[in-house]
Amino acid sequence: MTPVKWVKRILITIGVLVLVLLMAVVGILWYLKIPTTGAAMAAKAVCSAAFVAGRPAEVDTLMAQDVTPASPALFGLVSADLNAEEHYATGKFLGMFTRQASLTTDRGCVLGAPADPTAVPYQAAPPNPAPWPAGDAVAAETDWPAGVKGEELKSVVDEAFADSGDPLGANARGVAVVQDGKLLVVRSGKDIDNTNVALHGWSMTKTVAAMLAYKKLTEMGIDIETPVVEAFPEGKAPEWVEQWQADERAGITIADLMYMRAGLKIDEGYDPGSDVLDMLYNQPDMAGWAAEHPSEYPPGEYWEYLSAVSNILAEVVEAQFDTPEEYWTYPRTALYEPLGVKTATLETDEVGTWVGSSYLWASPGDWARFGQMMMDDGQWQGEQILPPGWWDLASTSAVAEGEGAGYGAQTWIPMNPVGGSCKATPGIPEDTLYMGGHWGQTVAMVPSRDAVVVRLGWTFNGEEAFDRCQFLSDVLKTLPE
Repeated sequence: MTPVKWVKRILITIGVLVLVLLMAVVGILWYLKIPTTGAAMAAKAVCSAAFVAGRPAEVDTLMAQDVTPASPALFGLVSADLNAEEHYATGKFLGMFTRQASLTTDRGCVLGAPADPTAVPYQAAPPNPAPWPAGDAVAAETDWPAGVKGEELKSVVDEAFADSGDPLGANARGVAVVQDGKLLVVRSGKDIDNTNVALHGWSMTKTVAAMLAYKKLTEMGIDIETPVVEAFPEGKAPEWVEQWQADERAGITIADLMYMRAGLKIDEGYDPGSDVLDMLYNQPDMAGWAAEHPSEYPPGEYWEYLSAVSNILAEVVEAQFDTPEEYWTYPRTALYEPLGVKTATLETDEVGTWVGSSYLWASPGDWARFGQMMMDDGQWQGEQILPPGWWDLASTSAVAEGEGAGYGAQTWIPMNPVGGSCKATPGIPEDTLYMGGHWGQTVAMVPSRDAVVVRLGWTFNGEEAFDRCQFLSDVLKTLPE
């Protein structure tokens, strides 16, 4: 055989090996759903940022700020496009795997939904100059509670925004501080030019969606100790209810969903290929997907933080309405309008169920409204918005031992001496609760100080870059007792 033929044979062999290797890599990625997940994450993030948050519809900027830093290796393979006229975004992985998210009336940006040119994007209005909560402005310092250390508070907030815009830092995007019903501070980060821009709460959504669930279920006369399989009106039970009735999942109560004691076998990890990312970015029916998982522990006995069960709770609530439209508008009519909230959107999955685990957007001032109302046990400006008793449910530990002792009804109990996430941080009162979300989202409520502290950010490096407990302690040091 001539040298030329040997070289050709070697080159062909190398080419075949490279092709086989590439096919294997693509196969592994496909098995883990990484191409579709990556494309969906880009489409969803860009759509919501442009049309739900009210930020400028500049796709390269939104990708650079919100998507790529989360995983440069993954999202370096992902591109996105934005159609500002028909209100949808597409994400592409290696130009081959495409997903679309579309703005849909009363449902936010929905993966898999068709384009809806009639849907109206949210546009952040200039802040209302009236003092919060009637408007959006901070109270005059002459009206502040006596004893507020104004310069020290400013210093704490300045420090919180020191690396705003830096994806490797804490990257704060919004802060609001309320005491005695007066807004002392409201501020936006470097990439956000208006305090009325809606910011993503991630898992803080769980707390607000649970308040809506508590309100609607109470209106329907359904106690939270009711087994989930018995909570659906006749003819409205989804298919998975029959499966639950046949095994130990029949014993899961609504309270077990609220307190994360359902015992389902689901992985809460956030790595590529994880159950949570699969649910959020690949499943058209998130609640149905979650409910199909088998039991791992007996209902009511074991605490495990599972975003999926929050979406099952959202489907239980959905069944209580006569029409989808009544369900989709309920957050606005039952909560936003009574509180004067104008920036919030609770998004749904493709089949129309609230993504109660993860997809609520609101401005810092509106997150503070949610916190103030909750801290006052559902009262707002003399009106009872929620049925009394929600604060007690939220501040009651899910279990007596372990991390779950620091968790109430879709709400964190940070100073619980057994499982509280802030129990080692001095300066935080024992009665504190907080809504908590991915990447540092926090709405802390401190009844003994009549204070609400809101912090939102895009903190990719987690606790290495931002310590929510220390931030809360530092803010409270500047407020009178």
